[in-house]
Amino acid sequence: MSTLTQILPMGRRIPAARLIFSAIGLAIGALMLLPLIWLALRAFEADFATVQSLILRPRTRMLLWNTALLVASVLALSTAIALPLAWLVSRTDLRGRRLVNLLAVIPLATPGYVMAYALLGLSGRSGFMAQVFDYTLPRIDGLLGATLALSLYTFPYIYLNLRAGFSGFDQSLEEAARALGATPREVFTRVTLPHLMPALMAGWLVVGLYVIGDFGAVALMRYEAFSYAIYIQYSAAFDRVYAAWLALILIAIALSVVWWESRLREGAHYARTGSGTGIGRRRLTLGPLGQALGWGFVGVVVLASIGLPVAVLSFWMVRLDDLPAVLPALIRAFSQSLSVAVPAALMAAAMALPVAVLAVRYPSKLSTFINRLAFVGYAVPALAFALAFVFFSLNAARFLYQTQLLLVTVYALSFLALALGPIRSALYQARPSVEEAARALGHGPFSVFARVTLPTIRPGVIAGMVLVFVIAMKELPIAFLLAPTGFRPLSITMFSRTSEGMLMEAAPYAAAIMGFSALFVGVVLRHDKKGG
Repeated sequence: MSTLTQILPMGRRIPAARLIFSAIGLAIGALMLLPLIWLALRAFEADFATVQSLILRPRTRMLLWNTALLVASVLALSTAIALPLAWLVSRTDLRGRRLVNLLAVIPLATPGYVMAYALLGLSGRSGFMAQVFDYTLPRIDGLLGATLALSLYTFPYIYLNLRAGFSGFDQSLEEAARALGATPREVFTRVTLPHLMPALMAGWLVVGLYVIGDFGAVALMRYEAFSYAIYIQYSAAFDRVYAAWLALILIAIALSVVWWESRLREGAHYARTGSGTGIGRRRLTLGPLGQALGWGFVGVVVLASIGLPVAVLSFWMVRLDDLPAVLPALIRAFSQSLSVAVPAALMAAAMALPVAVLAVRYPSKLSTFINRLAFVGYAVPALAFALAFVFFSLNAARFLYQTQLLLVTVYALSFLALALGPIRSALYQARPSVEEAARALGHGPFSVFARVTLPTIRPGVIAGMVLVFVIAMKELPIAFLLAPTGFRPLSITMFSRTSEGMLMEAAPYAAAIMGFSALFVGVVLRHDKKGG
């Protein structure tokens, strides 16, 4: 046989590709378990009575309820934004779809804490609205403020997954349903939406895990959630035991969400299996009123997600006395951010590929376990995740301590879930029969993957890399703890100046994070054939 196999004692044959992907996946999973080990060691320093009092205290229940309410609110609002946008771009003849596609992804370049600060900057007597329009808005904070800030930042995660789902969906299924007498609403709820569920659940999972672990937006909005409480315990109260137990509870919540998402996907099939080639992509024709309503919705979303932070940052920047003098330091900070964000995106995609292939093409208990481990890094609060690798490097690999290699690796592990969602969704919709035909023509498993599977899922791979890149460009807690001495990327520089009350001086660095990340997103999406 041309395909390498290994013969087990029981007579079962396991393809070499599966063995290699499994070994890589297990190695990634082992790295993911380091934070759990560290947190467990910290947590079990206390005796049983202390642990019981920490877990059962009323404050812990309050944090649990607040976090669940915030996650549900953000998922609802971000889906309400992303689903119409993805439908307009993928299924209608809306004019300027490529522009809409770009504008729908650019908010990923805006950090959540900048979005929260922009919302806060609108209100009050010294706020943007009061100074520019002589209209004082009431303060936006609490659950409402945190929901708005996080939804306006995270909805592109759901949009990218839904757009990929719409692009790969076989519209002949909708045609058949309509021919059988189904109404448009029934077609959407009984045919279209079920086939979009893999993409929708991948987006929900990523957004939900991000909201669970977010610190910046909830802190600025004064909303007490688990992540904020953990940060306070680490940085202010110095109660590492209680912080470790809060983090373990948070991880348990996140992993339970991952488990349920995986259970819902098991046994589901979404690829076309019948004969024929389906129909080409058909777009709904929008009349003048439809065009106006579509662009009206797009305008509101763009004004809130892009116009708001741009306007507030511009308000700060025009007050700088000498902007050209800031440029050398700004360029240096940007180049340092770029030096870790690009390799982190590439490494995350390389890690996500074998995990996704195992989950979709070689389903088993082992692949399911590895797939769930891939989300651990995203579920663990960034501060705890970074501290875990500080502990690891100091005790087991001192040569890695305070190196860019360690920072890039932790970025890739922490954001692996972002790359995995789009790649896995693309694999679900890639027809296995094409791969089987290539194998029948004599191609080995790795040749089929490189020449057939990888080109087919290219949009998903690109989307995954974009997600990792833009979040790595603005990530703060991991960089703050793991950055080498003298390494000051955009996020650290902005954080340092903002914490010192130098809001005007921090504005150029925030604008650079938004501008350069948005430019990169635009360049990538311009070459994405499924983008319009």
